[in-house]
Amino acid sequence: MNPDGPEITDLLIDVDPDTMQRRPVSKQAVLRALERDGMRWGARVARSLPERDGHLDEAQIDALFVRVHAEMQRLWEEFLQGDRMRQLLVPLLGALRERGHEGTVRIVDVGCGLGYLVRWLTACGDLGAGVHLVGCDYNRALIEAASRYAKDEGLSCDFRVANAFTLEEPATVFISTGVLHHFRGEGLVEFFAQQRHAAAFLHLDIKPSYLAPLGSLLFHVARMREPVSQHDGTQSAVRAHPGTRLLDAARRGAGGLEITLFDGDVEAVPILRTMLGVVGMRADLREPFVRRLGPNAARLGDGA
Repeated sequence: MNPDGPEITDLLIDVDPDTMQRRPVSKQAVLRALERDGMRWGARVARSLPERDGHLDEAQIDALFVRVHAEMQRLWEEFLQGDRMRQLLVPLLGALRERGHEGTVRIVDVGCGLGYLVRWLTACGDLGAGVHLVGCDYNRALIEAASRYAKDEGLSCDFRVANAFTLEEPATVFISTGVLHHFRGEGLVEFFAQQRHAAAFLHLDIKPSYLAPLGSLLFHVARMREPVSQHDGTQSAVRAHPGTRLLDAARRGAGGLEITLFDGDVEAVPILRTMLGVVGMRADLREPFVRRLGPNAARLGDGA
């Protein structure tokens, strides 16, 4: 698979980031993009996608996205992604309060999908009073589903079809899981640049290694039913950025913040820690954050 090739789902929905208006997507354009990058498996899967008058059928594509993200939620549950984020978020919130943060701490999940991380943290995160979680995504079908799930679960969190970086009420902290590898080149630098005015960010993504693509392929083929999930889950591992690239992009984009990696060290047998984190924060938060991490502070570093 091509590490610079797209995931199928990256091509299926086109939304204007300023107006949130959805634009029709040509099925042939999707196939050409996959074939141009040598993505034969992806092109084979995409040929079966539903279309109407030459464009992808939006209602059926929305239903596909919900199914794919439901499978992704099961993966996040198995890999304990909520607890992984909590390990970093609770010390960060403590550091913010220690340094005198007043008012609500607004935590915004970028590309929240079905909102699993936001819902888990709201229900189980032990984040304390004065914290409000918001999930943002361009996909209306995913946001509507996330909002229904939160209502059914009795959770006081919000989900919005919105650009996470242009909300009227700006984020105190940005978070994400499995989003970074979707940004390439200068787009990755710009992703971090849009967060330079926040107090902090915590982004988790797949940790690249020589075993990650094979492990991801075996796991997704064994556990996922949707062909798109099987393809994109494997391609995600192929596209995962090394820690040094993430550090460089984050420091170039959000240079006013202290940037480091969590679980970024290269391992001889990379099977225990499948995710790495990019951690950025104001300089005054660094010392109380590291202190509150306790033994987990040893997992911070530059990924060398």
